[in-house]
Order: sequence, then structure tokens, then C-alpha cells
Amino acid sequence: MKKIQLTLFLSCLLLMGCGTSEKKSVAIVPQPQSCDVQAGSYTFAAGGAFSSNLSGSELDDLSAVLASSPFRLTASEDAGAAFRFERVDSLPGISSAEGYRLTVGADGVRAEATTPSGLFYAFQSLLQLADDEGGRFSLPFVRVSDYPRFGYRGLHLDVSRHFRSKDFVMKQLDAMARYKLNRFHWHLTDGAGWRLEIKRYPQLTEQTAYRPYPNWKAWWKGDRRYCLKDAEGAEGGYYTQDDVRQVLEHARRLHITVIPEIEMPGHSDEVLAVFPQLSCSGKPYKNGELCIGNDETFTFLENVLLEVMDLFPSEYIHIGGDEAAKNSWEKCPKCQARIRKEGLKDEKELQSYLIHRIEKFLNDHGRKLIGWDEILEGGLAPSATVMSWRGEQGGITAAKAEHDVIMTPGEFCYLDAYQDAPVTQPEAIGGYLTLAKVYSYDPVPAELTDAQKTFINGVQANVWTEYIPTEEHAEYMIYPRLLALAEVAWTAPEHKDWPRFRQAALKEVQWLQSQGYHPFDLSKEVGERPESLQPVEHLGLHCPVTYAQPWSSAYPASGDSTLTDGVRGGWTYGDKRWQGFLCKDVDVTIDLGKVTDVKLVEADFLQLRGPEVWLPKEVVISLSEDGQTFTEMKRIATDVPVTEERLTFRNYRWEGNAKARYVHFQGLLNREVMGWMFTDEIVIK
Repeated sequence: MKKIQLTLFLSCLLLMGCGTSEKKSVAIVPQPQSCDVQAGSYTFAAGGAFSSNLSGSELDDLSAVLASSPFRLTASEDAGAAFRFERVDSLPGISSAEGYRLTVGADGVRAEATTPSGLFYAFQSLLQLADDEGGRFSLPFVRVSDYPRFGYRGLHLDVSRHFRSKDFVMKQLDAMARYKLNRFHWHLTDGAGWRLEIKRYPQLTEQTAYRPYPNWKAWWKGDRRYCLKDAEGAEGGYYTQDDVRQVLEHARRLHITVIPEIEMPGHSDEVLAVFPQLSCSGKPYKNGELCIGNDETFTFLENVLLEVMDLFPSEYIHIGGDEAAKNSWEKCPKCQARIRKEGLKDEKELQSYLIHRIEKFLNDHGRKLIGWDEILEGGLAPSATVMSWRGEQGGITAAKAEHDVIMTPGEFCYLDAYQDAPVTQPEAIGGYLTLAKVYSYDPVPAELTDAQKTFINGVQANVWTEYIPTEEHAEYMIYPRLLALAEVAWTAPEHKDWPRFRQAALKEVQWLQSQGYHPFDLSKEVGERPESLQPVEHLGLHCPVTYAQPWSSAYPASGDSTLTDGVRGGWTYGDKRWQGFLCKDVDVTIDLGKVTDVKLVEADFLQLRGPEVWLPKEVVISLSEDGQTFTEMKRIATDVPVTEERLTFRNYRWEGNAKARYVHFQGLLNREVMGWMFTDEIVIK
């Protein structure tokens, strides 16, 4: 009787579906839309056969993938083969060309899809379902009906700040395919180095693909010069056009589209070092923005883009468009002449002129333009797609204007931020983005109408490499957070489940390690800053605060109530708990409502050199009974140097015995460096 009850119990667990923590072996990332697991399993040995009604190159591509997999399947004309991959005219309930149906039963495996990409994704799910028992495999009996939420599911990689080999790139494409990501955004050019061979302009790679510094950080602090490949201490590299073709062929077999980015008009320091006549000053190493008033600029850009389009079959060409400083255009006679001639209002419209002109050029050659959300400024080009990185507002604006949007806000999608407690992690640019936070993201803003929501085409994770000097470090930052983004991109929100996903991610970390990747060890995650986990009770809680100087609207936290709301900040100043002050003192007075005994006043500040967030030069704590006459209780100088590179937290406190109604707290700006100051709560006891 007990055996019968146990069997029924296990059957019920299996029927709960692919995401049950009790049956870890059937976890799939990203979670399918529908997954019905039944009692029983199908076992087989590697080296079997499969059949398919695909033909020609489509069959060759599938055969190559299946033969190189752990299953080592070979093509057979036997329609009764245990593995069947069938192209069908339609799949009821599945409209996506990337969707599939997958059935595992006693007679073997059947995958159905309307396209080869659907069959490819069905096989990726099979690989995750399988238990490997030393060359023999076991698959649970299962029925999967699956399709992606978004058509664009991307990973961006910056290879300008630190060059990555073509083998490294192809290795990441392999992982992307496992998790059903289908767009690789290749950031090939930027001020730190040009990484793509352009035969018409060989000087670009000859003169700016290498730097006489060991890494980006040293280059940035140095004279920011480039060097030839054989110069002493040269570091860097570039991709030949043959290298690119190899990467593109590898991506094609994995059903991944590679989107090249050629940055313009800003982030072009490397171009202007080689061709200073394209800058507003006409001098090398002086400007970072192309001169839009110069017709030769457009000749150069169009020649480059012709070679790029000849190499890359992608419908989209990314042109950057972000962070262009406009001060050189303001002083440039050619740019000002262009503004007058074209009837433009200002330098924002001048940049828009370039975007419009480049978009027309791309459209005339059968391609489409995609750019960062700054391309909205001055008027959006007619059919441009917007990649929204400075939060979601750019994407919202574009969607309301009926433009296609890719969501990639830094808060959820920038994998160069710390993923765990910074004191436990290698150096990063800052921020704090956990696996859980990536997973929590919904790329479709609630404020959009149903019609406007259709313009949200997808989501992308971005890897910027200023502080990621090695390939091992890059993988450490990418995985497992990319898995969370993959599920955000593929799985319907109602089918997401954080506990199930975390268990699946732990399993996938082990798989990644077994395949030679270097992921963050999720099992050792420390978590959020302890002070932020619980509200703090103190005398000043919810008391009014008077600001002598206002906080910055860029980092308001909770506004005027921030410093007495009982909420402490986490590991990053961008978590909407820390309140920011730009080039101003923190100078506030808290009214406790009545004279009371005060024994402690304290507050935390943080420092992060990269984004110019500094500790105060000193803190002054004063008390008063009447709000008119204040007694200075303590003056605390900062003992952390501005040269400190690591994220640093510093507590400033006074302890003693006094009576007071008013607490005057001053964090005095270090005027040698200016920049930002952040604090989260002034605790009074």
C-alpha cells in the first residue's frame, strides 16, 4: 500500500510541470509557455538516428547541430527513427515562426515547427531536459508547446574598450543559442578603438586598434593615445573581414542575427585621430564628435557603411547616436553654416539631421537604422528603431510615436554592474544588478495602450567592458544574469516563477562551468547591503527636513522625506533610496517636534571614483533647542582618499548626551573634485 501511495505522489509531482523544484532535471531556461510532464521516461544511447522532412542546406544545418551535440544524432531516411524533426504548415495556437511543439513518449521524440528555427529551439529544450548517465540519456515523457514573447532577444557586447577574440565571440553565441537568444549586437567601434577591418580605410585598424596600455582604465587615465600593433606594450586587436564571415556563419547556423554597431556622431575619437579633417577643430586628439557641417564626414560614413552592409546581412545597422557632446558644433563655422542652410533650430536638430541623412542612405540600400535613445533628440528619423537605455522613457516616447523599440534600461539590463555585494566582487563600473532584479523586469510599460505595446519588439542585455579586462571576467559578468534576461524575453509573465527559475539557474551554472565558461557562482551569493534589509527606527523618523540646498532631481529618492523615512540604501546610489546632491553641500535641519534627549546622530555616505561620487570633505553635526542658536557637537574629516578605486561606505557619527529639538547635519562638498554626494538616512537616537 505504501508503494502505491508513493508512486501516486511522484506522479502528481511530475504532472505539476517543467518548473517543479522537486524534479530539477526537467527545468528548462527559458521556461516554456506550456509544459506537461508525465510519468515515465525515454532512454537512449548517444549515436542514434533522426529523420526530418527538411532538405538541402536547412537539413545540412540541422544535421550539423545534432551531430555535434552530446546526442551525436545522424540523419536517416527512416521515417520511423526515434527522433523526428518535422516541418509543418501550421501549429494551432502558435503564430510565431520560432515556436515549436515537442513530444517525448515511449516511441521516442517528435519535434514540430513551421520553420527550421523552431525545430532548432525544440532541440535546445531537449538538451536541457536530458539526464546524462555516461553516454546514455534519459528524457522525461513530456508535451511542450512553446513560442517566444518577443521577436528580438538580444545580447550586446562592447569589444572597443577591451577586444575579444573571434573564438570568444562564437563561444558566447553557443550559450545564447542554448537560451534561445537570437540577436547579437556587436559594438565594434568607439573612442577606445576601431575593431573592424575596412578595406577602403585600413588606417582605422592599423592606427587605432591597439593602445600602449595594459587595459582601458590605464588608457583612460593616460594620454588616450593609440599605437601600432608592433609598438612596445601594444594591447588590442581587430577582426578581419574573414574573421567576421566566420562569426556570421557560426551565428547563422545558431539562428542568431548579428547586428553591427558603427558609432556616430559621438564616441568617434579613434576616427578623428586618424582623420582629423573630419573633426570640427581639424586636429587629432582634440574632438570626440564628427563634424556634421563637413560633407567629407558623410562620404567617410557612407563608404564605411557600404563595406559593413556588404559583410553583414542584418536588416538593422546600429549607428549609436548616444552621448554626443555638442560644444564643438556650437563653435564650428561649418556646423553653424549647416544649421543655417538646413533651417535647423539648434545642435540637437543638427544631430538629428545626421541621423535622418544616414537613415535615408541605409534605407536606399535596403537596411534599417537602429540607435540609442538619444536619436529622439531633435526629431526622430522616419522609420528608426529606438534602443532605450536611459530608463524606459525613450522607449515609451518612441512607442507612442509608433516607432519600434528595444528595451535595454540600465537599471535592469546593464551587466557591467556589480551582481553581488561589491566587497566580494571584482571591480565593476558601479551599480548593483542581481539575478533577481534582471528576472523581475517587464519590458512592456503599463502606461502604453494595447496598440502602443505592439511596438515593443524586445529586450537586450548590454555588456560594456571599461572595467572588464579579461574574457574570463566578461563571462563572470554575463552568466547567469543573461539567463534571467532570456526568460524575460521568451516567457510570458504569467509563466515566470522566481523560485523555480533560481533552482534552474543553479543547475545551469554547473552546466556552464562544465563547458568551460566562467559564470558567477550563484550558490555563494551574499546579497543586498544588510543595512537596507530592514527599516530603522529612530527619533527623527518621519520628522520634517529643511534643505538649505536642494537635492538633485536626477536622484530624488523619496524627495523631502528621504532622510527621515527609515529606509537605508543598498549597494548602489541608483537604487532610489540614496539621495543625490550635485556639486552642493548636504545641508539639512531636522525638526524633532520637541526638545528631547539626543545621544547619537549618524549618516552614511558612499564613494565611487568612476562616476565621480565622493565622500564629503567633512561632516559637521550641530544641535539646537530653539532652532536659532546651534552648538557644534562634532566635526568629522574624511579619511578616505579620492584616489580610492573601490566602492566605499563611510559612517559619520556623533555620540554623547545633549538636549535638542533641531539637528543640523552638514556634509561639506570636497571642492577639489566636486561631483556627487549621496546619503540615505540621518539616524537620531
